[in-house]
Amino acid sequence: MYDPRSNKAEEFIDDGEILETLAYAEKNKRNAALIDRIIEKAKLRKGLSHREAAVLLDCELEDKNEEIYELAKQIKKDFYGNRIVMFAPLYLSNYCINSCVYCPYHIKNKHIARKKLTQEEIRREVIALQDMGHKRLALETGEDPVNNPIEYVLESIETIYGIKHKNGAIRRVNVNIAATTVENYRRLKDAGIGTYILFQETYHKKSYETLHPAGPKHDYAYHTEAMDRAMEGGIDDVGLGVLFGLEMYRYEFAGLLMHAEHLEAVHGVGPHTISVPRIRHADDIDPSAFDNSIDDDIFAKLVACIRIAVPYTGMIVSTRESKKTRERVLQLGISQISGGSRTSVGGYVEEESEEENSAQFDVIDNRPLDEVVKWLMQQEYIPSFCTACYREGRTGDRFMSLCKSGQIQNCCHPNALMTLKEYLCDYAKPDTRAIGDALIEKELAHIPSEKVRGIVVENLEKIGQGSRDFRF
Repeated sequence: MYDPRSNKAEEFIDDGEILETLAYAEKNKRNAALIDRIIEKAKLRKGLSHREAAVLLDCELEDKNEEIYELAKQIKKDFYGNRIVMFAPLYLSNYCINSCVYCPYHIKNKHIARKKLTQEEIRREVIALQDMGHKRLALETGEDPVNNPIEYVLESIETIYGIKHKNGAIRRVNVNIAATTVENYRRLKDAGIGTYILFQETYHKKSYETLHPAGPKHDYAYHTEAMDRAMEGGIDDVGLGVLFGLEMYRYEFAGLLMHAEHLEAVHGVGPHTISVPRIRHADDIDPSAFDNSIDDDIFAKLVACIRIAVPYTGMIVSTRESKKTRERVLQLGISQISGGSRTSVGGYVEEESEEENSAQFDVIDNRPLDEVVKWLMQQEYIPSFCTACYREGRTGDRFMSLCKSGQIQNCCHPNALMTLKEYLCDYAKPDTRAIGDALIEKELAHIPSEKVRGIVVENLEKIGQGSRDFRF
């Protein structure tokens, strides 16, 4: 039944194909000759099939695993350089009518504080985020057609884009809401969203239905086919993800890559981003209740193998992970991270008490954004607040063609430096600014075009004098 070009979820995510893939990987996990051939193919930077990548994930040969990690690091550098895109989640509402057993928003949870932001409360949250320095948000909300209709989401997007505070502005709003209709995706596109994000949670259909016993999300096919409807509705950039810990990680890995292959086969463009969250404690949710949790070594191997398999795709790790873990996976493939995040409704303006907790999950990395920015720069990463590709129309296949050819760095590296300069001038503490200015001076030498370098130097001077929002 497996058909990556099918429009049916159970055919492009075929259980039989996944099981055969896992058996093939298990059989060949010490097959040095095959692993060498797959690594050589991966060095072409064109990606791998889900079956080839599964062999690398299962590989038990220590010397080959070292090659895998080194290749992941090099591919990350080749496609994304040392840039790390910064963002923050913004929770609008935690009202939800689903019964997801891993999420504290489930409808049977009677003690979690239910909240929904008014437009004025959204305005205050956004100003708080702007005052940190954020330019890119990911909107989050529970699924509830009464409390969180699409009209509420659209009005909230309009409110967010309309808020200008001092030098602050949200320049890109990504949206993570429940699977919806083609018409609603068109409305989101018309509202000017960046990426539409939807986590699959698990690709194992039986487990999916067990984990979602009631509510609209119970429908596996409707949820899994959402990205096709989003693209039909005109949304160029979509973001995939699974919640590692719900099902066997090898199964999820194969399903995730099959989904990416399906989007490429049908729409000519794969996922713009892939997120790799692990299940965490949250209100009445105990992660130890799920027996498929993965340790840090497996997590790192997953990140490395995803980076090798889909080299063009941005990879996201959130504040679910610790500073130590994030530091490890940044070099293996991660290109976007959140910073200074709150997962509660209204949490940026006012910190909640335990009795009023509305958070979706516990944040592990609690550092403020300035500390995260400083930490990145101390490792010679460039924290990037750039949103230029989205606003210049470099989305979908236009973005992917530039990314796959490596040409995207001709835009992204200069844009990262200019947006970092904005952050340093407007929001950074003095020691952070000193580190950043030195990093920018060093990175200017890495711009190959003398003409582009000259423009960047000129724009950096203008930013220091108060001008804003330069981009290539």
